[in-house]
Amino acid sequence: MTVTEQMIHVARNAREASRRLGSLSANVKNELLRRMAQGLLDAQEQLTGENEKDLMAARAAGLSTAMLDRLTLDSGRIRGMADGLREVAELPDPVGEVTGMRRRPNGLLVGRMRVPLGVIGIIYESRPNVTADAAGLCLKSGNAVILRGGKESLHSNLAIGGILQNQLERMGLPAACLQVIKTTDRDAMLELLKREDEIDLIIPRGGEGLIRFVSEHSRIPVIKHYKGVCHTFVDASADFAQAEKICVNAKVQRPGVCNAMETLLVHQDIAETFIPRIASVMRSHGVELRGCPVTREFAPDIQAASEEDWYAEYLDLTLAVRVVENLEEAIDHIRTYGSLHTEVIVTRDYENSQRFLNEVNSSVVMVNASSRFSDGHQLGLGAEIGISTTKLHSFGPMGLEDLTTRKFIIYGDGQVRD
Repeated sequence: MTVTEQMIHVARNAREASRRLGSLSANVKNELLRRMAQGLLDAQEQLTGENEKDLMAARAAGLSTAMLDRLTLDSGRIRGMADGLREVAELPDPVGEVTGMRRRPNGLLVGRMRVPLGVIGIIYESRPNVTADAAGLCLKSGNAVILRGGKESLHSNLAIGGILQNQLERMGLPAACLQVIKTTDRDAMLELLKREDEIDLIIPRGGEGLIRFVSEHSRIPVIKHYKGVCHTFVDASADFAQAEKICVNAKVQRPGVCNAMETLLVHQDIAETFIPRIASVMRSHGVELRGCPVTREFAPDIQAASEEDWYAEYLDLTLAVRVVENLEEAIDHIRTYGSLHTEVIVTRDYENSQRFLNEVNSSVVMVNASSRFSDGHQLGLGAEIGISTTKLHSFGPMGLEDLTTRKFIIYGDGQVRD
């Protein structure tokens, strides 16, 4: 078959499978996810072997340490995928939930019922754990899913997908409920993006180039998981020890992920003391700093920041630092350069914390906590499908409910409209 024929086949099979999947009980879906979790644990040797093929190619291609980290599957991350599936199995099933029932003057009883979207296409890069996370959330919410990962993780994604498909078939369910595209040919992605009659939603996860490409070429609605230019603002009243701990965690723990801090904003009243302190500790962790002119007055050996640095999602051990005059200037900087992902204020001033929460319009806004908590698992959603920076139809970390919609249901007793 041609690439076009292959993608038509994949999309039509997914649509057919979604009709079966959407009617499954919560108990059946939960049992499926538990079996999938155990299947991953039982296949750890296979998964790490396939992952090593991807890692070898990535090292040969010169991928950064941070990108290699995103790509790696070890026993801990395989357990994490399994735990994520089990946690999703324990979450309440949103499908079929009825809300807002009310009686109209003519006697009609009107409410809304939560239903699956249908077929979801996920286009993503690097992180193979997305294969399991996305599959678990889509299946639990009653949606068939088509997964198209990047070439750098092809062996890993196919291995994970095969294990999960095996559990579908063992329970007598269509394997097409979950399909991993076997080719990284860009033409295949383009063909998928044309299948508006079979696919209901596209979610791209990856770099800015991928997301722009998908948005420009898709005939299907797209929820963008755009870049994470995450800021931490250390206010004048901040506790320095707390601020240092938060900033180091936000930048260093996993620099190659979208909720890592990329820009540090420091109030001018504490810059003389705090900047040398934070610069020293960041250097000890291997972080390269790029600062504004005022920052460099207090840390003269760091590189000068350019205008491009304020927009940058480094996904690496690089941090832009800017001194701001006050809270208003910090918020203005975030509005100008942010990507609507995650913003943090470190402060002991309650009024400033509330202004920050109210006036910063990103999808996640935090007070005195690391941006690394901007994650569906950490926020109680189970595994996440990603962090949406699109305000419709979901904003922020996306869990089960975000993969459903609501339809009106109406009970009558013979009413007709005059």
